[in-house]
Amino acid sequence: MYCPFCRALDTKVIDSRLVSDGHQVRRRRECLACHERYTTFESAELVMPRIIKRDGSREPFNEDKMRSGLTRALEKRPVDTEQVELSVNKLKSQMRATGEREITSEMLGNLLMTQLKELDKVAYLRFASVYLSFEDISEFADEIALLGKESLNKGKVGKKASVKT
Repeated sequence: MYCPFCRALDTKVIDSRLVSDGHQVRRRRECLACHERYTTFESAELVMPRIIKRDGSREPFNEDKMRSGLTRALEKRPVDTEQVELSVNKLKSQMRATGEREITSEMLGNLLMTQLKELDKVAYLRFASVYLSFEDISEFADEIALLGKESLNKGKVGKKASVKT
């Protein structure tokens, strides 16, 4: 690593520690030539798949774009930022786990909807209404009814499990 002050190549690491929940390493370094000290941050560069849009065009994955979609759906909902960050990390892991170099925007949208359904049902409906392009109120009502059935089925499973124990 070049010294930012004198451009010398010889530096030594004085201190290292994990930051950002272990996703980065912070290192204090000292230049052996000019003895100036400075800090560097190291993080893994993970290759994300490219996104194939509906019109066939391809674009690099944009985390900020995905996060803004999540944030817009979750606006004024009781979901804290830590949960949003965990969801973003989970979505990125799911995308990398496909092993594909390119994924469709439809697949990404479905992953986002699944994640939103777990976080907040109202946010899920907000996102779904735009993403699925509901044509009329009946499609919206159908999606709400489907959510209600899923909630009831989960409740029944939970009640049966608690009776057995």
